[in-house]
Amino acid sequence: MGSPFPPGLPDWLFEEGSLTRRLVARCGQRFSLRLVSSSRGPALPDERRALALPLGCAALVRQVYLLCGDRPLVFARSVMPPGSLRGPNGRLARLGSRPLAVLLFGPVPAARGAIEVAPVGPGQALFEAAGRGLECAPAAPLWARRSIFYPRGKPVLVTEVFLPGVAELP
Repeated sequence: MGSPFPPGLPDWLFEEGSLTRRLVARCGQRFSLRLVSSSRGPALPDERRALALPLGCAALVRQVYLLCGDRPLVFARSVMPPGSLRGPNGRLARLGSRPLAVLLFGPVPAARGAIEVAPVGPGQALFEAAGRGLECAPAAPLWARRSIFYPRGKPVLVTEVFLPGVAELP
């Protein structure tokens, strides 16, 4: 039985280092980040469970596209509980258009939990959010991964949805 993944995608899905750093290595000066949103709001039900957030607890939810030139390759969604934004971690709330990886893989790298991989498709909130900022609706399914990082011991859930074309990067 063959792999359920498109050719070349497993290398991206199971990358343990900085995905941003890998994209920069492939795209060079053409790499950019487009901030879609960064505001306090509810986590999705599965995000709330992963972070053990109480019902009704607002978190900082940040959504971005990672691009190579004009082409979005990854949609990333980060969920940061209020307790994870205190003290030195307050910088997480002020990233603007800088990649989260700057802090997670920086001079004091954050511990990382297991990488979970799953397909996402039409009708799922993550698929819909990823497709909202694209010129053409993506074909389903898209593959996503998520893991919890622990900057200074506090949880931050990062989900990355791989858009068509990322596996073909040189």
